[in-house]
Amino acid sequence: MAARLHRPPSPNKNMPPLTLISNGRIVNEGQVFVGDILISGDKIAGIYRSDAPLISESRNPGINPENIIDATGCYVLPGVIDTHVHFREPGLTQKADIESESRAAIYGGVTSYFDMPNCVPLTTTTKAIQQKQLIAAEKSHANYAFFLGATTTNADTFLQIDRKTTPGVKLFMGSSTGNMLVDGEDSLEKVFRTAAEQDLIVMGHCEDNSIILQNIATVREKYGSDAPVELHPSVRSREACIKSTATAIQLANRFGTRFHLAHASTKEEVEMIKALRLSGNTNITMEACLPHIVFNDSDYATRRTAIKCNPAVKTESDRTAILNALRDGTVTTIATDHAPHCWEDKQGGCLKAASGMPMLQFSLVRILQLFTNEDIPHNIADDSLSLIVRLMSHNPATLFHIKQRGFLKEGYKADITIVKYSQKPWTVNKDIIQSKCKWSPLEGDTLNWKVLHTFCNGLHALNNGSFNNTRGEQLEFQHE
Repeated sequence: MAARLHRPPSPNKNMPPLTLISNGRIVNEGQVFVGDILISGDKIAGIYRSDAPLISESRNPGINPENIIDATGCYVLPGVIDTHVHFREPGLTQKADIESESRAAIYGGVTSYFDMPNCVPLTTTTKAIQQKQLIAAEKSHANYAFFLGATTTNADTFLQIDRKTTPGVKLFMGSSTGNMLVDGEDSLEKVFRTAAEQDLIVMGHCEDNSIILQNIATVREKYGSDAPVELHPSVRSREACIKSTATAIQLANRFGTRFHLAHASTKEEVEMIKALRLSGNTNITMEACLPHIVFNDSDYATRRTAIKCNPAVKTESDRTAILNALRDGTVTTIATDHAPHCWEDKQGGCLKAASGMPMLQFSLVRILQLFTNEDIPHNIADDSLSLIVRLMSHNPATLFHIKQRGFLKEGYKADITIVKYSQKPWTVNKDIIQSKCKWSPLEGDTLNWKVLHTFCNGLHALNNGSFNNTRGEQLEFQHE
């Protein structure tokens, strides 16, 4: 890499406001180096290594940024892109809404998100997508896009999708919140075939519904209308996940469909995807979500229904397989499956309590904490930082062909997150939770990492913990 990556255009009176992020440890495309980033308007205007600083009379006379952020001792990352969230709007806004959850995103260093279709009405038509886009244009603090939900009858709608603004199709092969189950052979074939014809990526929630129903009947026979939450992994069982994922892989291979497995939760699914990757199959990819990365089934004893989600959090062996898959390239993206519920809806056991948890605000710092604890105490290896950035920023942008985001590059949108490790830990508590539901499965956890600044499209959305009421943009997708 050259000492100075590029010289910005000479300033003039018509130039947009300049912001300088100075002396931070920049993490991008496998490299970690101390340097500066210059933001002009909504884009990155220059990236400078410390051996060729921007603030230098001899090099850049006349460059006077209006805003200078001293990032000494901090890490400067591309903004996180979370491709799997449930913001509940429209129709379920007692749980969450686009304003509250996108605010939580900004607090967490998340600058872009893909929202799922199981709201009211279901996002299963182009008109429903357009309605959500209009809401987000008014209310979203972060950048946004919305999946079209697949049903048993709407595959023809795939022909009408605006591929410049829609990331793909979400397919529920197991029943979950929202009644969008598609599990008939003919319906599934049409979804996979039509998506392939339109070169649309299908993100699949894979749990076999017939197995789940059998497991529910068995549990009810013994316990009645509800049962301990510890039995949730027995109801939403590994067998249900494995069978459904195997079906999805078979269909994707048969029709040549681009398929992204959502929230893998078992070591067997990891092995399936790993085998495909090693064989050179790049059409089928895998997502790992926060619940299955940070929790295992022993946590039900203390966190109870706060960690109840679909698919279920399973064994430590499964979690270890997923962690290994983060490192060896089997996992393509990390997301949250952020799914807020009112706390009263989380009461009960494995049959009655709602499934889903809010994770967005603390996703980046929790992953950083996880890797810090596994690396050198009170430190984090550069290769681990690069891995986190790849899985949470670079790969989501590349997989879904997001235009000019996900990387720290000149000419790209200035979506930037600045984080810092502190020797003084802080505790997750209700007072700091931005999600509308006002609870988190991480309450009581102590963390050392903090998001200090979030820039979204060059706007200083979070300034050292102080929130600015900025607006995000609709994401654009650039297909070949």
